[in-house]
Formats: sequence, C-alpha cells, structure tokens
Amino acid sequence: MMANEFYLRYYVGHKGKFGHEFLEFEFRPDGKLRYANNSNYKNDVMIRKEAFVHKAVLEELKRIVKESDLMHEDDKLWPQPDRVGRQELEIVMGDEHISFTTSKIGSLIDVNNSRDAEGLRCFYYLVQDLKCLVFSLIGLHFKIKPI
Repeated sequence: MMANEFYLRYYVGHKGKFGHEFLEFEFRPDGKLRYANNSNYKNDVMIRKEAFVHKAVLEELKRIVKESDLMHEDDKLWPQPDRVGRQELEIVMGDEHISFTTSKIGSLIDVNNSRDAEGLRCFYYLVQDLKCLVFSLIGLHFKIKPI
C-alpha cells in the first residue's frame, strides 16, 4: 500500500432466531463506500448501497480516526465475541494496519465494566462517529426527494 493509502471496514452482527443479521460498511482507497444492512426481522430484506465519496470525505475520515487515538490501542483485554454478537473494525492508514474484534457493546456500562475501559471507550466513540457519518452519507446520497 502507498504511504497515503486509507481503508476502513466496520462490521457488527449476530446470528439469532432471524438468521445472520448485520451492518457492515467499508471505505476503499478509491473513495468507494460500500454499505450493507441485513435484518430478517419481519421478513425484511438486505439493503446494499454503493457510492463514491470525494477525497475530502476520506480526509475527514482520516482526521476522525487520528483524533480518536485508536491506532495506538490493543484489543487483547476487550470482551471476546459471544452469542450476543461481534464487532470488527479494520483500518489501514499509510503503513499502519490495525484490526479489532470484540463483542457487541450495549452501552457505556459494558465499556466501563471491561478490563480495558479506556481503550474500549475509544473504540466505542469512534464507532459511534463512523456510523453517524455513514448513515448521513447514505441518507443524503440516496434521498428520493431532495430538499
């Protein structure tokens, strides 16, 4: 990968009575945003969306990740994935490549009760920011009736 390369992928999901339900998104180095949301609740169908984002969006993503300080964390003391579900976050930024795996986090109480509350809190807030950004981008890009 090149020194300024950027890639980010997030997954959260579980396998339960409605099958494999998950949310996943990724930003590729060329600006492609891929989004998938699969819920079988009430026979819902999988939602898949793809769009290209401007390099300014990728730069903002890099800034958000850098400011989170997550690239310096380690997930070895975080809760392991369990029957409730799993989360995965993979980030490539320049020559750094990290990959985190943990269980689903219900609330900050779960974070505070973990063996590495500070590191997991960093992960938790970054994921909240990333999801917020992705939902906004997808919502704006695929709006049927523009404002």
